[in-house]
Amino acid sequence: MDDQERRSMPLFSIGIVKKLTELTARQIRYYEEHTLVFPERTSGNQRLYSFHDVDRLLEIKDMLDKGINLAGIKHILMEKERTQSKDVRMTNKKVRKMIRNELLFQTGKMGKSNMLQGEMSRFFH
Repeated sequence: MDDQERRSMPLFSIGIVKKLTELTARQIRYYEEHTLVFPERTSGNQRLYSFHDVDRLLEIKDMLDKGINLAGIKHILMEKERTQSKDVRMTNKKVRKMIRNELLFQTGKMGKSNMLQGEMSRFFH
């Protein structure tokens, strides 16, 4: 399990999140209503928050302290998510380019194609 998976695991009840963020339960539920955080629900309908959710709530709290309104916070967070997803796409694009270059320009010993080239070349034309 990598760090990203661990940080996404729903672990904390609202009581713990209140202590970690110094927000009230009402504030936390309000941000959920406005789709700023997305806690998981247990079979008994209890909210469980992840480290990512706690980080997001702290980020919201900081922006509110700076005087940014809720609409501005939503806009900032959506832009941030869009930028992060674009970075992932760019990374995937770079990996594909690297693999393509490996397949086209690298060969095994004595000019023979390596096994990777034979297996992966069908994905690139």
